[in-house]
Amino acid sequence: MKYQNAAAVLPEEVLRGIQDHFQGGLLYIPRKTEEKAKWGCTNGAREYYARRNRQIQDAYLEHFSIEELAERFGLSESTIRKIIYR
Repeated sequence: MKYQNAAAVLPEEVLRGIQDHFQGGLLYIPRKTEEKAKWGCTNGAREYYARRNRQIQDAYLEHFSIEELAERFGLSESTIRKIIYR
């Protein structure tokens, strides 16, 4: 996140309004809601975990035990159960 001087980027009337409430510190202004990407969409994590979870469910249907799946995927047995019964 890059620091920018508010006086350089905001209209004067907006700057004065902000100064009425907040002066001299750092203020974070979040992105608009519609611009924010959903979790894992930009870096591929959502797709990775969906694929992994499908593999776990398929393996369970092929009669692998929960213990075997936990060892194979490096997850706890409780996490495997959550994935299977989802």
